[in-house]
Amino acid sequence: MKFDWNRARAFLVTAEEGSLSAAARALGMAQPTLGRQVAALEEELGVVLFERVGRGLTLTRNGLELVEHVRAMGDAAGRVSLTASGQSQAIAGTVRITATEVMSAFILPAIVARLRLTEPAIEVELVATNSLRDLRRREADIAIRTARPTDPDLIARKLGNETAELFAAHRYLDRVGELATPEALSRAEFVGFEENEPFLDGLNALGLTLSARNFPVLCGTQLVQWELVKHGAGIGVMVSRIGDAEPLVRRAAPWLPPFGYEVWLVAHRELNTSRRVRLVFDRLADELRCLRRAEP
Repeated sequence: MKFDWNRARAFLVTAEEGSLSAAARALGMAQPTLGRQVAALEEELGVVLFERVGRGLTLTRNGLELVEHVRAMGDAAGRVSLTASGQSQAIAGTVRITATEVMSAFILPAIVARLRLTEPAIEVELVATNSLRDLRRREADIAIRTARPTDPDLIARKLGNETAELFAAHRYLDRVGELATPEALSRAEFVGFEENEPFLDGLNALGLTLSARNFPVLCGTQLVQWELVKHGAGIGVMVSRIGDAEPLVRRAAPWLPPFGYEVWLVAHRELNTSRRVRLVFDRLADELRCLRRAEP
């Protein structure tokens, strides 16, 4: 059988990434070189594998039939490489995790520290950001997200439900008085987000009558926003259990229903072939679920 694995790998990564440019970045090679490898594979097999749609590529019927077989070849090649290098039982390397600033600052550090004690050969890169990282393009290996992903190529596991509430510093509430009614809360000052409309609209949907004047302080970084709240700059939103554990603040409007959201653990399908990513994924799932079960 005459078959060039490098060409097959170029085809597989291009199919997963959706464009030659993205595949070239993923493989660390020049786009023209990658394009020649894909074209050579098409000529070698005598079929057309891709058709161009806008700026991207989509698989032809022949491409769809071949891609799963090539993916299985890639998995087998990876296992051969590990065995040949004596690393088939070793779990080592870098795993990149992305999560919100709050999750990264308050919840993940203890989990990562315990992981490093038991798996010292695994290196963790933690990307603390509220923006979504693209797992398909390998911007991260694992993501913790607050909504179920819609991409069918991602593997997602729901960890549970979480709530957030309004908190304010004792000094602020002692100064303005208890905010026991929607009218009183509508006269209060809030610490808002850089893009604040969704937060404002969400609060007004609960029966408040807020405007931009209620948000004299805005901040695009949630951890800095939380520090502003703790120092009395206004009312802000925080995960319920994190806010309740902070001695400088208390719930500003406990009569309001909490903001509810889901927590999902997400990974690229490489999860099925990378032992280190699978180990960290499963450890995160267990630790975060245990954390929720430990709540009073």
